[in-house]
Amino acid sequence: MSEHCSPTFDQLATELGFSCRTAGGLVEFRNPFALQNWTLPVLEVCVILGAILTLIYAIQRLRRHGDPTNLVLWLGATAYLFIIEPPLYFPAAFGIGGHVDTMFAHNVFTVDFLWGRLPLYIVAIYPFMATLAFETVRMLGVFRRYGVPVGAVCVGFVHHAYYEVFDQLGPQLRWWEWSTGNSLNRPMFDSVPLSSVVVFAALWPMSLALCVQYFVGRHVDAGRRLPAGQLVWRTIVIGVLGALGTFVLPLPATVFGANDITVRGVLYAAELIVLSAVAIVVLIRQWFALRRGDGAPIYANPVVRAYGVVYLGIMLLLWATALPDFLHTTHGWARNGGPTGSAWYTVVCFAVAILCGAAVFDLRRRRTAVPEPAGAAAVTG
Repeated sequence: MSEHCSPTFDQLATELGFSCRTAGGLVEFRNPFALQNWTLPVLEVCVILGAILTLIYAIQRLRRHGDPTNLVLWLGATAYLFIIEPPLYFPAAFGIGGHVDTMFAHNVFTVDFLWGRLPLYIVAIYPFMATLAFETVRMLGVFRRYGVPVGAVCVGFVHHAYYEVFDQLGPQLRWWEWSTGNSLNRPMFDSVPLSSVVVFAALWPMSLALCVQYFVGRHVDAGRRLPAGQLVWRTIVIGVLGALGTFVLPLPATVFGANDITVRGVLYAAELIVLSAVAIVVLIRQWFALRRGDGAPIYANPVVRAYGVVYLGIMLLLWATALPDFLHTTHGWARNGGPTGSAWYTVVCFAVAILCGAAVFDLRRRRTAVPEPAGAAAVTG
């Protein structure tokens, strides 16, 4: 696949320690103990295990309770991945090379696809993170009480918190490298493009959640039966519209900031601030309402509740081991590592994620309403 080694990707791959021109094929396996550093296989196991567990629970929920929402969410997030990612890896092959240069390169992991472009853990992180955020919001009853759009905003906010504790650490530990010379990655927020902080951490999960709840979740909650055939086309539509939403939602920054990086950054930040303000108010009000016993019926996902703690624990461990090099930063680069992320922003995101985890655990002790959605047994084959 050397014909698809653009100069930018070739440079990023070399800086990460591998050759673009000799990186595997459609699938490549490596010794996990021979990767660049020990954090790479730890990250893989954490994310891939989370994706597997959430998939198993989604299938069980469909079989035992007739609720397809989790499975549609999982598959819709995966469909979104395969719509969005390949053009970013091979812009020339998709005919957009004249407009989009390589934006980033992943390091090589134990299992890679597409000639070193797509690690297996990246395939897993989309449905895993989406499930973590969506189910947190659903367990708190936000969709039932505030509706689909507001619930989707809250999913974007929760996903942003869980995602940024990973996103701000990745460049330092050489999990990937951004092309800082690419204008689409500007402005940068320390080591991470602001577009990643806003669009991929908050707006895409918001778009996905809006589609999942509109096309499937609200019907299940209302007790409507959705035949298997309808679930198939709805899942496909969710993947497509979720990707379209990722293009539409950041349009103010994309259009008005096309020729002015400062304007682009301000508009990105404004979108994130508005989304966060709405979500914070709603989530706090709903948590307090549930603690008083006057909230919506409570739905429980034990996998998300437990594995959310595992994920945050592993991220805390990785941050703790990276901290000594982080504290010895020279011109934004860690000692023995890559560019450093924002410490204060990571602390805030950790705090939000921990509070979200505490909220769903608190519900376990205060369950005063029915444990299943109104749409149990809502699917026919």
